[in-house]
Amino acid sequence: MLAVPVLLGIASTRPTIWHAVLGAAAVAAYLASATAQTWVRARARRRYTPSLIAYVLVAAVLGLALLITHPALALVLLVLAPAAAITLVSARLGRARGVLAGFAQVAQAVVLVPAAASLAGPADSAVVARATVLAAVYLVGTLLAVRSVIREQGNTAFAALSVVFHLGATALGAALFSTPLVVLLGLLAIRAMLLPVAQHRMRGTSHPLRPVHVGLVEMAAATCVVGFAFIWPI
Repeated sequence: MLAVPVLLGIASTRPTIWHAVLGAAAVAAYLASATAQTWVRARARRRYTPSLIAYVLVAAVLGLALLITHPALALVLLVLAPAAAITLVSARLGRARGVLAGFAQVAQAVVLVPAAASLAGPADSAVVARATVLAAVYLVGTLLAVRSVIREQGNTAFAALSVVFHLGATALGAALFSTPLVVLLGLLAIRAMLLPVAQHRMRGTSHPLRPVHVGLVEMAAATCVVGFAFIWPI
């Protein structure tokens, strides 16, 4: 969720040392967010306070360095601030793994695409916009596909929603992306169809579909998305 949008932002422009700083800031911010979600639910908050402070400080220092050198990055706060609030409130209410919190996390990740692109200087806004759309449809699709076989397993309506979204993303991609990327979106749609089927058929066997298997599929999918973006024009 962090690597794909940063790499897509680089693919839409060119690499710079500041991308390493952005990546480190994103990791620190993620760890701060994850720890904060645990902190707001915990009774013994003192156990998590030192690590929370450490992650927040690292994220703040790196973020400040980025803002001073690239002031336009302040615009990402328009997305990050409300999305972060949603994740924390969801965690406090015991819904950290809910759909709303998941979409908020996706939003925080997607803004890394234009953020990464802006670090390389002037860029083709149309290319950056397409890279952002690609990140959004991939990450939302991943959220739906993975959830359809883990937290919503057996929920036919949710699995159908995942497939419909992927088919719509493929149709949208046909109007925006090069042929290889459209083919990739089609393959991701097939993956969204097959995962629930595979889970149903493997249920009760000696080798059921486990989260680690789903994770391996998504690692391969993420690698393909980034690889295609670097090889073929977005």
